[in-house]
Amino acid sequence: MKLAGQIDREGFSKDPSAALEQMMFLYGNIVLRTAYFYMNDRHIAEDVSQEVFIRAYRNWSSFRGDSSVKTWLTRITVNVCRDKAGLKMFSEQPTDPGLLDRNQMISVEEEVLKRISNSLIFKHVLELPRPYQEVLYLYYYLDLNTREIAEATAASEGTVRGRLHRARQQLEIYLRKEGLSS
Repeated sequence: MKLAGQIDREGFSKDPSAALEQMMFLYGNIVLRTAYFYMNDRHIAEDVSQEVFIRAYRNWSSFRGDSSVKTWLTRITVNVCRDKAGLKMFSEQPTDPGLLDRNQMISVEEEVLKRISNSLIFKHVLELPRPYQEVLYLYYYLDLNTREIAEATAASEGTVRGRLHRARQQLEIYLRKEGLSS
């Protein structure tokens, strides 16, 4: 049992620089994948990841340890993504196919994410309202429990449980229509 206000000792250093290295090593991929889930753009997700770790570095000394480091980083990621999502619609995107670089290399991670997004179940998850997508992703993909999801999304735990329940129900309806559920 940890005392209120005590840093979770998950093996992290009190020194912000050393803690940053540890966080990036342990949770860098999770932060990047979560950012990609929200932003649906690899480059923006990389920018978000950098900003998340900058914020974590700056705020490490004030981290009270009321949640796990993973949950804390997930909350920062969700907040940065929500902030950027409001700005994303105003950013310039090339619309002329001639301006797009056709020789870009597709990374293995992008290929895997592309395959996942093309899968039937994930397709139906993406048809759900955004709050339902969010709880399904955080619960099943990041293995956060409902309390941690509530902390990461600034929602009540009851709201998270309700969204998770309704998301599962809606997903089951979609899968029944496709003949994938009995």
